[in-house]
Amino acid sequence: MSLREANKQANREAILDAAREVFAEIGYGAATVRDIVRGTDLATGTFYNYFPDKEAVFRALLEESATEVRARARAARRAATSFEEFVEHAYRAAYEFLAEDPQFFELMQRNAGTIATQFHEPLFGMSASELEEDLRGAVRAGIVPDHDTAYMAAAMVGTAFEVGVRMIERRPPDVAGATRFSTELFLGGMMQMRHAT
Repeated sequence: MSLREANKQANREAILDAAREVFAEIGYGAATVRDIVRGTDLATGTFYNYFPDKEAVFRALLEESATEVRARARAARRAATSFEEFVEHAYRAAYEFLAEDPQFFELMQRNAGTIATQFHEPLFGMSASELEEDLRGAVRAGIVPDHDTAYMAAAMVGTAFEVGVRMIERRPPDVAGATRFSTELFLGGMMQMRHAT
């Protein structure tokens, strides 16, 4: 990497780090570009070389975290040897990620409403489509019962997001309780569907 590229990467990271702190402390709605720039050694004009506005920075932060949590959940699902493991390990991976990063934890808690309004956008939709793909593979392998994988994926992702938001409101976050609740809720519902057919 050239010195120029390294400098560009360092500037972008400085902006993202400052934005994480600002969004966690005062929230997306109250934050301004000026607040973010104040947390760096950069000039305001430099900010606009990397991001057009605060929404773009916010989305970049969410995308960075969503990429990591998706990778962890997907690895957990693909290592599963039973339906229960498929569900439980994926939920645990997501909830552990939320709980282990205190600053992201605060950002999620303070900005849950804003994040919820962007939930159906591509960065979150990708996790539902990846989950649906994994569900189809698990159905073919005989690990997951054969039901509508699009509905199952939507239910799992929606539950993970909503329960995750409630989990991070607790001090300390209850990863085990959130995992158990989500797993039992989903598996219990699927068992009811099996009995109904």
